[in-house]
Amino acid sequence: MLLLVLGANNKTFAQTKEQVAEISTSVPELAGFHTIIYPMWHKAYPAKDIATLKSFVPQIKANMEKINSAKLPGILRERESQWKDQLVKFNAVAETYYKASAGNDTTAILSAAEQFHKTYEAMNRVVKPFIPEMDTYHATLYVIYHKSLPAKDYTAIAAVMDKFISEADAITKYPEDKITKRLKDKAPKFYTVSKELYTATVALKEVLNGKDVKLKDAAIEKAHSTYQKLESVFE
Repeated sequence: MLLLVLGANNKTFAQTKEQVAEISTSVPELAGFHTIIYPMWHKAYPAKDIATLKSFVPQIKANMEKINSAKLPGILRERESQWKDQLVKFNAVAETYYKASAGNDTTAILSAAEQFHKTYEAMNRVVKPFIPEMDTYHATLYVIYHKSLPAKDYTAIAAVMDKFISEADAITKYPEDKITKRLKDKAPKFYTVSKELYTATVALKEVLNGKDVKLKDAAIEKAHSTYQKLESVFE
């Protein structure tokens, strides 16, 4: 068993390795491409080393086979359709890479390498499209929404609230220059919704002190829907 501390109240919950993996946003089959992407994009591509770019084909084919069979962890269930859509594009780009590598058109192989790198980055944005602070908050939200709420285990939810509120607060304090660089004119909306998320999280803790189950469930739904609203800012 693996012990995972979920709250600031010194309450410790035992979780299996499978449960811990379920709240991880890591997809090993996608991460496996990094051993190809790094030398491709940072060495072979800028050097216009066509022979090396062509040599990646067997590795790419092997990794594409793995990623086409990959299963997303539970925490990414809401991004399943996005993953499948992007995977179709990734396969198409890989086929273009194979075709270009079979010929001797330097421009074509360089273009294929550029598109392969671009699509790989897009795949990564599906599983980790947001800021680290949001991923941390989402990991806690996932346990609350998909585990504790269905089990009506409000005691478990109450035990993680101080941590949950701290995670929400961290999102509101994300550096403005970094958000502006990424979201540009949507940066103000990010801060507006992140404050709504913080307010909804604090409100959840307050409601959990009462006995009205409907109010508790509604407060959890509010935190969940507000988080989804914050995700949509990045779309």
